[in-house]
Amino acid sequence: MSWLSVTLIVDAASVEILSDALLEQGAVAVDVTDAQAGTPQEHALFGEPGEPAAGEWARSQVSALFEAGADVTVSIAAALHMAGLDAATPFDSAHVADQDWVRATQSQFQPVRVSSRLWVVPTWHTPPAPEAINLVIDPGLAFGTGTHPTTRLCLAWLDANLRGGEHVLDYGCGSGILGIAAMKLGAARATGVDIDPLALLAARQNAMQNQVMMDFVPAESAAPEAVDIVLANILANPLKLLAPLLAGATRGNGHILLSGVLAHQASEVAEAYRPWFDLGPLQHDDGWVLISGSKR
Repeated sequence: MSWLSVTLIVDAASVEILSDALLEQGAVAVDVTDAQAGTPQEHALFGEPGEPAAGEWARSQVSALFEAGADVTVSIAAALHMAGLDAATPFDSAHVADQDWVRATQSQFQPVRVSSRLWVVPTWHTPPAPEAINLVIDPGLAFGTGTHPTTRLCLAWLDANLRGGEHVLDYGCGSGILGIAAMKLGAARATGVDIDPLALLAARQNAMQNQVMMDFVPAESAAPEAVDIVLANILANPLKLLAPLLAGATRGNGHILLSGVLAHQASEVAEAYRPWFDLGPLQHDDGWVLISGSKR
């Protein structure tokens, strides 16, 4: 089956009402993006948690998907009328071939070599190096496929520094990849914490897939005991807010790993943790950093 994609450019005030009108006129899906994406005028729609939103896009590209046989000229005219927009508003249309969208999405994730002995392998791939330590991961709706620089930085630290027998806390565990890696690298115990129940579900399934025993608990019910290594691959602002909690969860002489931090945010995040930790040199990967340290 093929589809027709119809695209219009409208101002911020018209986006919601036009989207609703297109759906009423038979669109099976509507997508909204920044009309200035890829130009110097492009801007992020959302700030980080704790920061104000960056505001609406001044001009938005509204794309609607119709079945191939639909009379889109009539549908668009009716939608424009319902939305109170100029009937002469131009639009573009293009045919979209159907495909296996699951396979198309999966094709974006390939096995990732972290080190000579550690690989991240999506569940739908055969491990390229069966003799290696393979983290078999299906992210589901959670963050953590091994392809993002922040995940790679944390995995590389664990691979280089884990000695075996440690207790590990992964705060903001996402897919569970970091805790699972710690267990397969020799940790004695690992606990994952997240605010998203879908992430916890994905993490439990990934732990089973990797044949490791881990605890996964929601953040609101977690009362973490002090552990040897605390991992938090989240975002800069939450990391600053969580500093007292994560410091309390790290035993004396234990280690903390903080990622999800852009290079220009590193100094502020580091300052939030200096009252408790001696921090080491930053590790960098494609504009992101890993902050690590040991608790005094």
